[in-house]
Amino acid sequence: MRDDTRDYLSLFLNDTPLLDVRAPVEFGKGAFPHATNIALINDDERHQIGICYKQHGQQAAIDLGNKLVSGEERERRMQAWQQWWADHPNGYLYCFRGGLRSQTTQAWLREAGVDAPLVSGGYKAMRRFLLEELEHSIATLPFEILCGRTGCAKTRVIEKQPNAVDLEGLAHHRGSAFGRRPGGQPSQIDFENALAIAFLKQRHQAPPTVLLEDESKLIGRCHLPFSLQDKIKSRPRIIINEPLESRIQVTLEDYVVGPLEEYRQHFGDRQALARLGDELLAAMDRIRRRLGGLRHQQLRQQLEEALVVQTQCGDTSLHQDWIRTLLADYYDPMYDYMLSHREGEIVFEGSRAEVMAFLETRRRRTGH
Repeated sequence: MRDDTRDYLSLFLNDTPLLDVRAPVEFGKGAFPHATNIALINDDERHQIGICYKQHGQQAAIDLGNKLVSGEERERRMQAWQQWWADHPNGYLYCFRGGLRSQTTQAWLREAGVDAPLVSGGYKAMRRFLLEELEHSIATLPFEILCGRTGCAKTRVIEKQPNAVDLEGLAHHRGSAFGRRPGGQPSQIDFENALAIAFLKQRHQAPPTVLLEDESKLIGRCHLPFSLQDKIKSRPRIIINEPLESRIQVTLEDYVVGPLEEYRQHFGDRQALARLGDELLAAMDRIRRRLGGLRHQQLRQQLEEALVVQTQCGDTSLHQDWIRTLLADYYDPMYDYMLSHREGEIVFEGSRAEVMAFLETRRRRTGH
């Protein structure tokens, strides 16, 4: 039988499977990337037991819990846990503090012959560990910031670098008002946990630099730590410069053509384009005040016309009209203003192909 563990670093570096036996409402507020929630007590049972604990004390609450989770209900949960453990024999289980719920689950599983070691300290201790390590990573990692106007395909560059952390990927958002993705974003806590783990892995690999995309304080509704915002503003920069027509094509691919497949996976072929169209129109409406009434009306009409043609014959070329205006008159001035407030030295500047070649040459030279 394996021992319980407090080696949180090893758990996160190795993507160790974790069985979270907290109630679903707790799991929804915050969890870890490789955790599965199979609760000992559900939300309603947790509520009842909480009231009992306040009114009658711990033993009465334990007795009520044993009554609520008994017979066929206990057997169903046992089967779910046992199946999870059969699929993840190197896993660990935890509850909020590593207390009664995880110990009860562990005892029941061991009665059934299943070795189920705990994470000592539970979710609370692991969360505290990640928050502390996140700040340490931000303070010590040698960040470089990849900059470039909208449509320069910064994310495509980031995705190909082993020494990069994809902030937009962790936030499940493409950036900007048009960046929402089906399935929604993680909670702020989940985003922070995933970010902390990604930085931990970079520290473990010890690359000469860690590449981040230039971001503002928010990616959708996920908020970057203030210390990371400061690093992004001040660290050395690599700048991609691409002509407008190239950026129009990339924006079309990344915000119209590419997302359609993601919408198909979530909503099916029949609804995908309509759902995507609704989201694009809603995004345009979200920046109405910044665009001004007349410009918003013109761009929205162009977008509507492009969606009609795309629906009728699959032609996406009309989308280039509203994208061109939006980039040149809205996003480019915002980028230029933001860049004027960045302080880090410029390490390299060139086209996307030149930046990729620079990064590849440097990676071969350094072995990272």
